Amino acid sequence: MSNEWIKQAIERRDFLTGAAALGLAGVSVPALMSGAARAAPQKGGRLRAGLAEGGTTDSLDPQTYTDIYMISAGFATHNSLTEISPSGELAGDAAESWEASADAATWRFKLRKGIEFSNGKTMTAEDVIASLNHHRGKESKSAAKSNVEPIADLTADGPDTVVFKLTAGNADFPYLMADYHLLIMPEVDGKADWQNYIGTGGYVLDSFEAGVRTKLKRNPNYWKEGRAHFDEVELLVIADVTARQNAVATGEVDVISRCDLKTVHLLARRPGVRVEEATGFLHYTAPMITTQAPFDNNDVRLALKYGVDRENLLKTILKGHGTLANDHPIAPSVPFHAELEQRTYDPDKARFHLKKAGFDKLSVDLSAADAAFAGAVDAAVLMKEQMAPAGIDINIVREPNDGYWSNVWMKKPWSMCYWGGRPTCDWMFSQAYAEGANWNDTFWSHERFNKLLTTGRSELDSAKRGEIYREMQRIIRDEGGVVAWAFANYVYAMADKIKHGPDVAANWELDGGRYVERWWQA
Repeated sequence: MSNEWIKQAIERRDFLTGAAALGLAGVSVPALMSGAARAAPQKGGRLRAGLAEGGTTDSLDPQTYTDIYMISAGFATHNSLTEISPSGELAGDAAESWEASADAATWRFKLRKGIEFSNGKTMTAEDVIASLNHHRGKESKSAAKSNVEPIADLTADGPDTVVFKLTAGNADFPYLMADYHLLIMPEVDGKADWQNYIGTGGYVLDSFEAGVRTKLKRNPNYWKEGRAHFDEVELLVIADVTARQNAVATGEVDVISRCDLKTVHLLARRPGVRVEEATGFLHYTAPMITTQAPFDNNDVRLALKYGVDRENLLKTILKGHGTLANDHPIAPSVPFHAELEQRTYDPDKARFHLKKAGFDKLSVDLSAADAAFAGAVDAAVLMKEQMAPAGIDINIVREPNDGYWSNVWMKKPWSMCYWGGRPTCDWMFSQAYAEGANWNDTFWSHERFNKLLTTGRSELDSAKRGEIYREMQRIIRDEGGVVAWAFANYVYAMADKIKHGPDVAANWELDGGRYVERWWQA
């Protein structure tokens, strides 16, 4: 069975399935719209969002957030110290300003005055300290532990100023405070109260069903002008992409994440529906747990990397909505992205490294579910075909969508995955590649890499910092445990009545996860 035959079969199946679901078989291919018509924001209406992710293991505790379902709820109801603006720049959220010492090892954040929690309590520096401490400590299981680990001491200088003393200089530290886990919660008896889900955000939690539905109501006393326009918000988990697209096409929901790239051109022709896309840091990967055989052998890892035809995957799975990745996580739009020689499909090199590892042939399992990303199973099918000429037999293990992130990712030896990416090299490396990081999904450890990570973080000379990050990207590409094959565009759809500003943030899907606060209904 040829690779081209599989590609054509996937395309035929997806076109017919998508056309039938949308009632649009036979329509012409339109261009995707690049932006919403501009209109002045206005209050009122209800937003219903159909989201690709969410599971029954979801929790209100921001330590545990992994997907857009909980990110949406978190950013709607809470604020962080900083945020990535719609134009992609770092901006203040609950903090109005910040300044660093000459060595970037001490940071002072000035809080905005008069911010209130939804229960009427005034936010103070003590609330910020308790919220960040919620993620700190040796026993912390927080996904943001690597963000706060550099904090040696955290104190209040009056009610409106928080002083951070770091273990070493960190020029990117304010960016780390924009993480969607680091939400500001009220302090109660010295600890952050996450259980009652009280925040300073534009909405208040009405009801929560893990992996099913969350309802929010607008906070009438929200402090931020020009934000939080909807009266009510309903977040719905619709894991099946066909059902999700059908829901926005028929008006059952107003916004959906992650359109099916194989049939999105049909959706774009639906009256009253607008399709948009944004380019950011999103990338698709297949992480290997490097502490388990055979993935503990770097030649096996290189064999798998050379066995992947990235161009074919980009064309077939993403329909060109993205750019090639090079087995490292730093997108071209991230400062200090390194222009390394692009790894290409080479079955002969794959076989060479396989033999170097002591194998004539190799059979490995690859866990996949479309919960990882739309088209993940089809991508696994193509990878299986691509690697066959190198003597690599991939057994595709179809996993359930529900619970994929808690039961498969970082549990099974090789799996399909995606990363929203991060706006700085240090943030991405610290969260997903540093030794011991909670989200180091390859369980990879590299002495030189870890030493460079510390050096680069405190290096204030941009030229020297660029050289450090170039070497780190090369190390991951050549010695890391991840097959990274594409940086994908965020492609989403909404009813024409849903509007937003001229820019949409792309640090995460749906306006950096802040669409509930930023968008409105015309």
